[in-house]
Amino acid sequence: MKKITHMFLTVITLTVLSGCSVGMALSGKQDPNLGAIRVGATRGEIELHLGYPITTTTLEDRKRQDTYEYELGNEASAGRAIGHGVMDVLTLGLWEVVGTPIEATQGHKRQITITYDEKDHVQSIVGTTPKRQL
Repeated sequence: MKKITHMFLTVITLTVLSGCSVGMALSGKQDPNLGAIRVGATRGEIELHLGYPITTTTLEDRKRQDTYEYELGNEASAGRAIGHGVMDVLTLGLWEVVGTPIEATQGHKRQITITYDEKDHVQSIVGTTPKRQL
């Protein structure tokens, strides 16, 4: 009876774990077009590529300073997903113990601070790398 219970719990655990790395590999996000981030661009153009800012500060003379966060190196990949799927099958789901952390560490978050003039045109650009949270 213990052997059947142990086998049942093992199968349930493997079933629950399988597919995490595959799903993560398929759900990446396309890198932003950083070439479009330039002095003179409009705020609308910047938000088209980077999304909405995470912070906004109003400066003197009706200027505005926005900080955006974006991620590089985490694009969706069918090839990575297929690789994870094959490894899941070959290892009976044990690959998820390795594959999921690999996918979880894909990509690098970056921040960029942009100052806009009173007409919402880019005046200056400063890129930063945020500290990693443990």
